[in-house]
Amino acid sequence: MKYLLGIIGLIVVFGLAFLVSNNRKQIKYKPLIVMVVIQLLLAALLLNTKFGFIIINAIANVFNKLLQYANSGVEFVFGGIANEGSQPFFLTVLLPIVFISVLIGILQHLKILPYVMKWIGFALSKINGMGKLESYNAVASAIVGQSEVFITVKKQLDHLPANRLYTLCASAMSTVSMSIVGAYMTMIEPSYVVTAIVINLFGGFIIASIINPYTVKEEEDFLEVVEEKQSFFEMLGEYILDGFKVAIIVGAMLIGFVALMAAIDNVFEMILGITFQQLLGYVFAPLAFIMGIPASEVVSAGGIMATKLVTNEFVAMMNLSDMASQFSERTLGIVSVFLVSFANFSSIGIIAGAVKGLSEKQGNVVARFGFRLLYGATLVSVLSAIIVSIIL
Repeated sequence: MKYLLGIIGLIVVFGLAFLVSNNRKQIKYKPLIVMVVIQLLLAALLLNTKFGFIIINAIANVFNKLLQYANSGVEFVFGGIANEGSQPFFLTVLLPIVFISVLIGILQHLKILPYVMKWIGFALSKINGMGKLESYNAVASAIVGQSEVFITVKKQLDHLPANRLYTLCASAMSTVSMSIVGAYMTMIEPSYVVTAIVINLFGGFIIASIINPYTVKEEEDFLEVVEEKQSFFEMLGEYILDGFKVAIIVGAMLIGFVALMAAIDNVFEMILGITFQQLLGYVFAPLAFIMGIPASEVVSAGGIMATKLVTNEFVAMMNLSDMASQFSERTLGIVSVFLVSFANFSSIGIIAGAVKGLSEKQGNVVARFGFRLLYGATLVSVLSAIIVSIIL
């Protein structure tokens, strides 16, 4: 039954993407089939094999160790604030982002990450039928972040047509940056975080290839990555401050969004006898059903999925943690994978703002296709969840 539902889910997702495609005749079906098969194989490897368990464990242990190192710095500065035995969210989940941001900066400065990103991107371009720039950008987004990635390709931005720019922005919204992966792992199962990151990479190419198909000519497919020249300690200072800004921004958004959701929930409950999140749950229930979630859990799961879309993944992950006892292990896995991406309304502004800061003209182009961008990135999350539902 789960395989049949999985196939129906894939057909629905591809149909929804096909519905808004801007050039249906140019869709290349062979790369799409290859990438779906790769997604299934990778999900099976990571979730259902001993080798996958070893890989996930190794990655989780690395991040656990990094979080321990980060906590040394946090405890030195904020140790007296927390009560004995308590775990404030800002201190234990958000502030470690600063240390992981520094590590990314060091690997960037030593030219290790640019080398890795460039060659993985080159290899992916042979699979996905897209350009080297698009493939590089998808890998880079997952490492340096959805806004920072555009700095590395700023020389190309002004020369890109709208269709290629859409693919770059879709990649940035469909992935998550490495600096906050550790924070996710404190809230949901690490195996689902790692699996989502890997299959979202291919999912972004799949959905973009349907919604926004095109062929890149050889002479147009240039990749010149910008590397800013800084001293080692200039770089350290910049990445420390950048990491802290991310932690503060996420913290501020959580305060605002959680408070707003509580207020809206309360108003809806007083007037309609049902919370806003429950209402959204009914709206998203059909989507949750085609993702393979049992009928008895679709409304609750749909509410969490909707929360991610209208707020952000942190708020939704906190809700999932609070409601974990109400869900089966299978539902937890499917919803967890759905949540691991930047596909939400606030990301439209973040990405448009990042591009506009580098190119006024292209920033306006991104703002114009903002909702189409969110639509595509949400389909990537649904696709990844369906792939996992077939495997679990």
